[in-house]
Amino acid sequence: MAEPTQAPAAVRHAEEVMGTVFSFDVRGGDPGAVRSALEEAVAGLRRVDEVFSTYRDDSQISRLACGELTVDDCAPEVAEVLDLGAEAERLSEGWFSTTYEGRLDPTGIVKGWSVERAARRLADVAGVTGVSVNGGGDVQLLGVPGPQRPWRVGISDPLRPGGLAAVISAAGLTELAVATSGTAERGTHIVDPRTGRSAVTDLVAVTVVAPELTWADCWATAAFAMGSRQGLRWLEALPGVEALLITAGDEVRCTGGLAARLG
Repeated sequence: MAEPTQAPAAVRHAEEVMGTVFSFDVRGGDPGAVRSALEEAVAGLRRVDEVFSTYRDDSQISRLACGELTVDDCAPEVAEVLDLGAEAERLSEGWFSTTYEGRLDPTGIVKGWSVERAARRLADVAGVTGVSVNGGGDVQLLGVPGPQRPWRVGISDPLRPGGLAAVISAAGLTELAVATSGTAERGTHIVDPRTGRSAVTDLVAVTVVAPELTWADCWATAAFAMGSRQGLRWLEALPGVEALLITAGDEVRCTGGLAARLG
């Protein structure tokens, strides 16, 4: 993906799928080729929903969970996602899990993985210089939007609806992902894998900044379940990861290198 020398054309699109809205912003490339790739990316997201939705009894993941299918019977993406989920569980020492109430449920990794995959498909289109894909507030950025212009992502303030807690800049980077887990949008939905019950922590939001959204999404979920003190220590130890944590008491805690990404 080459650095643009002048402001590239932009193709933008929004699509409702997987229970949320996916927003696409693609810079550069032939507009016809970009729109064709966008159609393929959206079709890929719909396919992910068909395969992985836990709300559909006929999805492969639901049939796998109840023993009607084996992993080998499923689409190759199922084995890929479950392998990634197992690695996330290992690296988080069990704080991330692909089970919910004792049942297979890789929801916590599927959205980030699917957003990242869609973004990389679009970035492969000839002439494309920048891609932003936002899936329900979790964002994968690739390349740049224009000459000397980095991508920037606003982080919603969970305690002040309509306000921003921070703005993350991708300046100097060609890959950046931003993922947030918390209670502001969906209420209490993150589970403590140790107890199988809703995670009770002092946090209202965790935003993770990393190169790949697949992992940023997992790490935000795991750190939220840990709570602010343990979560911050753990995130500090992950290479290439920065984070912003907000407590119910309106205390903001950050990893040491986050300041370089604010702006």
